[in-house]
Amino acid sequence: MGNIFDILGPVMVGPSSSHTAGAARIGLIARQLYGRRPDKAVVYLHGSFAATGKGHGTDKALIAGLLGMKPDDLRIPDSFEIAREEGMEFTIEPKDIRDAHPNTAQIIMEAEGIKPMKIQAFSIGGGRIRVSKMDGIDVNFSGESNTLIVRNEDRPGRITEVSAALSKDNINIATMQVFRDKRGGFAVMVVETDQVVPEETIEVLEGKDGIIKVTFLNVNG
Repeated sequence: MGNIFDILGPVMVGPSSSHTAGAARIGLIARQLYGRRPDKAVVYLHGSFAATGKGHGTDKALIAGLLGMKPDDLRIPDSFEIAREEGMEFTIEPKDIRDAHPNTAQIIMEAEGIKPMKIQAFSIGGGRIRVSKMDGIDVNFSGESNTLIVRNEDRPGRITEVSAALSKDNINIATMQVFRDKRGGFAVMVVETDQVVPEETIEVLEGKDGIIKVTFLNVNG
């Protein structure tokens, strides 16, 4: 059965579900993955985002998402001014990204005391998006479900540790995907869950050897 949003589209500040609502969601997911509003952001627009983004408000929507605004936030058109008021520096530039979807944005985020993060994502219409890269590693997730993202060293036993920790707290795994840059390099686990993963479980995972960072996207939070 189809979703009502397939027919009506998302509740949003227009004009475009793909170039405005989708862009705002890309910025918001990037902020959630980073764990806070960045102090500085460099945004690259590819393809249709670069060609028609200004007219559709793609640039303002991406910055609005980084500020924590959802696609229906009436402040989206004023996001540049709000970002400057909050002290968030940003630049937006066109960029040709090889093999990328036409509606793609790359976002590099920086904040004092936190390692920079680079996110690449694209809008597929109807306000939906896919995250395609995290810090140079290919991934593939939407952020529409509760999602645990574990960045770790590519060593034996990491998947078992994450699965065991979730099982201990009666967290059911809906899907699990594992990506890595190279054998023995760095890896990313993307785990969609039926329940919210407690902060205590995240702290336990982050304390394990070989796990670099753990992020949880709460669809209701």
